[in-house]
Amino acid sequence: MAGAGLRWWAGKIRQAWSHVRAHVRPDERAALVSWTTPAQRALFDAMHVADRRHGLDVVTRLRRAGVEDTDALLAGLLHDAGKGDAGLAVRVAFSLGQAYGHWIWRLARFVPGFRTTLGRLIEHADGSARLAAAAGCSLRTVELIRWQETPRDVEFGETLRLADEAS
Repeated sequence: MAGAGLRWWAGKIRQAWSHVRAHVRPDERAALVSWTTPAQRALFDAMHVADRRHGLDVVTRLRRAGVEDTDALLAGLLHDAGKGDAGLAVRVAFSLGQAYGHWIWRLARFVPGFRTTLGRLIEHADGSARLAAAAGCSLRTVELIRWQETPRDVEFGETLRLADEAS
C-alpha cells in the first residue's frame, strides 16, 4: 500500500477503539463448544482479548455471507492467534509500516519492547497457521490462515480476507 487515505485512517481509528474496549461475553465463549475442539478453544483463550473479539466478529461476518464450513469458520476465529500479546502502540507501528513503508518498522524496532512483538506481527499469518496446526486444525484451515492476506483457496480465501478487513 502506497500511503493511506482518509478511509484507511477511519478504519484504523475504529480498530484502535475496538482494541481498547474489546471483550468476549461468556455466552460467546460457551457457543464455541459446539463446533471447536478443546485444543482449538485453548488456542482461542490464549489470544489477546482484542484478537478473540475480532475472530468472533470475523466468524459472524462469514456466517452472514453464508459460510458454514467449519474449516473456514475456524480460520476466521483463529487467524490472528500468532499476534500474541501485542499491545496497541506496537500494532499502530505495524499498521503504519504496512501503509507508509517498512522503514517505519525499522525505526519502531528501536523502541524498547517493540522488536520481538513487531516481528511477531509481521509474521503473524505463518505463526497463526503453525499454532492452528498444533491445535489440530485441518490442513485447509491452516492454509486459509497462512494465506489470509493473499488468498489461494478459491472457495473461501477471498471471503475470509474480506470478512477480516471489514471487522
